[in-house]
Amino acid sequence: MQFADRVTRVEPSATVAVSNLASQLEADGVDVVDLSVGEPDFDTPQAVVDAGKAAIDEGHTGYAPSKGVPELREAVADSLGERGLSYTSDQVIVTPGGKQGLFEAFQALVDEGDEVVLLDPAWVSYEAMAKLAGGTLRRVDLTPHEFQLEPALDELSEAITDDTALVVVNSPNNPTGAVYSEKALEGVRDLAVDHDATVLSDEIYDRITYDAEAISLGSLDGMEGRTVTLNGFSKAYSMTGWRLGYIAGPDEFVDEASKIQSHSVTCATNFVQRAGVTALQECDEFVAEMRDAFAERRELVVDLFAEEGVDVPIGDGAFYAMIPVAEDDQEWCETAIEQAHVAMVPGGAFGAGGYARMSYAASEARLREGVERLADADLL
Repeated sequence: MQFADRVTRVEPSATVAVSNLASQLEADGVDVVDLSVGEPDFDTPQAVVDAGKAAIDEGHTGYAPSKGVPELREAVADSLGERGLSYTSDQVIVTPGGKQGLFEAFQALVDEGDEVVLLDPAWVSYEAMAKLAGGTLRRVDLTPHEFQLEPALDELSEAITDDTALVVVNSPNNPTGAVYSEKALEGVRDLAVDHDATVLSDEIYDRITYDAEAISLGSLDGMEGRTVTLNGFSKAYSMTGWRLGYIAGPDEFVDEASKIQSHSVTCATNFVQRAGVTALQECDEFVAEMRDAFAERRELVVDLFAEEGVDVPIGDGAFYAMIPVAEDDQEWCETAIEQAHVAMVPGGAFGAGGYARMSYAASEARLREGVERLADADLL
């Protein structure tokens, strides 16, 4: 067979690869402390489960409108409005997972040869999606600035040009947990306006913050017409397997992205969308309880590594920590899973060599066990 260039120029997801390896070891009877997956260890809220079951019983098992059921699009628009965003329900596309929403945005906004600016460390799939769309990459390394954007605005100004089609901003950030300041986002705004670039704001972790507030880029003056906002239900509502997300943007963007959805996945699952309405309207208390638990685990991770002499630069959002490891982080992670049976993701996959991404969306007992195993294997 001959394969399309757009497929052969991308690599498989590093996070999925590590998770698959951990799952295989567990299937072989090995006890793996899996700290690689960006998945809350909380059950989906019971109210959401009940709503999904009720929707099935009520017969919501056929195709839904391609852009999403009206009730959910209205609820999403209301939720976005609480964050200072003025999208209408017609400017929302409900997607089967946030990743599908991102894919549609890249396909709609990036053409062959277009420049896409990424802020490193960056979630692994941004690069792949840009390449699949035919884009070229310009990257800004935030690692020397403790993963913060504000000190790197000069570097960003050099990366964004009149040829830039899309700037991708993810705050709170995966993999660092960084929450970008209002000044940093205003810097992005000014550069986007100056160079007539579109910004894709990935806000999937916006409800999981600790000592900082996550600001929506599209709420800033001048950004309403040039921002696409991505969010979803997987992280905040522990609904990873339900596959439910959404994108919101100007009318012309929604018109074009809707074509991609209609010709690919058609729509998000009907009864899952009904459960999504319940998540948005009834589960704030669940989100707060889960966030409080993550805050405690965040402090525990810092303390556990400090006891081993490792200073961890912890972020103010999401549920990840970037652990300083060996220069060859790929080899370190391979050794960690083979010898210590602890799964983490090489930082190089995100553009941050010398680090490993740890998810602290795991129980305190497993976090302690993981750090202890790494120490016993002389990996810290």
